[in-house]
Amino acid sequence: MPEPQISIAPEDPRQPELRRLIALSDAYMQALYPAESNHLIDVDTLAAPGAVFLVARRDGEALGSIAFRIIAPDHAEMKRMFVRSEARGFGLGRRLLHALEDVARRQGIDRISLETGIRQPEAIGLYRASGYRDCPPFGSYAADPLSLFMTKRLRS
Repeated sequence: MPEPQISIAPEDPRQPELRRLIALSDAYMQALYPAESNHLIDVDTLAAPGAVFLVARRDGEALGSIAFRIIAPDHAEMKRMFVRSEARGFGLGRRLLHALEDVARRQGIDRISLETGIRQPEAIGLYRASGYRDCPPFGSYAADPLSLFMTKRLRS
């Protein structure tokens, strides 16, 4: 029997199944960090014009997500990178990240920045291996000992 295919495509995050996926992401982050160090954005922000929310599915089931929102001309912030626990360890995060970068390039975005927590070594390793470099806080972020800020130029 053939291996089930993974699809990654933009979707509306307000769908009930995707709200549940986002709730799982929230619970995961809330278990790792205090409220003041969690920089979660809500579903309406993820569905706003200019935002992109990608979902990875296998056999119709949502396994993970990643998003970006525009924060300045040609500059986007990555948000909501999440893979369900049972789907981790198979390269799905890398596939989501690459899919998001491809969408950003097609939209003319030159740089993606992100904030992640220091208690997520797998995510940090993925970002660094994918060319993201440490940077100072950007946008409205303030320095936080539990946060790491990273950025990547998509065009040379």
